Amino acid sequence: MSWIYLVLAGLLEVVWSYFMKLSDGFTRLLPSIVTILAMMASFGLLALAMRSLPLGTAYTIWTGIGAVGAFAVGILFLGESFTPTRLLAALLIVAGLILLKLTSDH
Repeated sequence: MSWIYLVLAGLLEVVWSYFMKLSDGFTRLLPSIVTILAMMASFGLLALAMRSLPLGTAYTIWTGIGAVGAFAVGILFLGESFTPTRLLAALLIVAGLILLKLTSDH
């Protein structure tokens, strides 16, 4: 169950980062509220996952899901650039996440 909590926490990190961008520096009410609620839920699920997962593994995977997810959302929905170098960077993050999962005792 901890891995499910962790993946959900990472996906919520993508949600809050996207809505933070839409909040325009917390000047728009609805995106600001979604940002804060998604942050709280993400941190809560991360805390649940950390009950049984090692700190380094849980935190790295949480931030990795958020980083790669935000990268994808930026390209797909915000018109950010898609270059081979940026793609390689995202793939290296994913490779690191896979290695962490494969070497985890949980």
